[in-house]
Amino acid sequence: MNMKERIAARVAKEFLEGDIINLGIGIPTFIPNYLPEGIQVFLHSENGILGVGHTPEGDKVDPNIVNAGKKSVTVNEGASFFDSVNSFAMIRGGHIDVAVLGALEVNAKGQIANWAVPGKPVLGVGGAMDLIEGSQKVFVTTTHMTKNGKPKIVNENKYPLTSHRSIDMIVTDKAVFHVRDETLFLTEIAPESSLEEVRLLTDASFQVSENIKTF
Repeated sequence: MNMKERIAARVAKEFLEGDIINLGIGIPTFIPNYLPEGIQVFLHSENGILGVGHTPEGDKVDPNIVNAGKKSVTVNEGASFFDSVNSFAMIRGGHIDVAVLGALEVNAKGQIANWAVPGKPVLGVGGAMDLIEGSQKVFVTTTHMTKNGKPKIVNENKYPLTSHRSIDMIVTDKAVFHVRDETLFLTEIAPESSLEEVRLLTDASFQVSENIKTF
């Protein structure tokens, strides 16, 4: 299991029976392969699918069935297809239990930036703004550091905020943070990391929970 898969597997442990879950692009797309046994959840893709299945392989790939990131997916028995208008009505109407998103930055209040980089062209905002505002819970999956070795969890965002709402949980390759009352709480650390390393690589201030676990 590589780093991105481990992050996805950790987030999947948070899902509850019957949850309707929207998966963003990037790391969240690994989640269908790590759903916990014994519970049934329903994966939503904002391009108009409810009932996304695991990642297809070989001759199971159908180029006409893709997620919002244009990656091939399978669909489970009973899946439904609809247009973007109805998909966003589900999101904006509060019918998504959990949204799992990527992020460029997360600040000390748990507010994320994931839609624009100043000075660089972007293809579009996508559904992140709607998902943060409309979903019951929002989880963020991201590497702890940028490709240039800079912290992604920062005191203040230098990129435009996606929403002023604080998300609920951050899972990186180094740690797990829960967000409560606009405060970050470190709850878990990766086996190969340490509290000292997390402090060194995290620009934002955070509280340390009493019983730190590994994941």
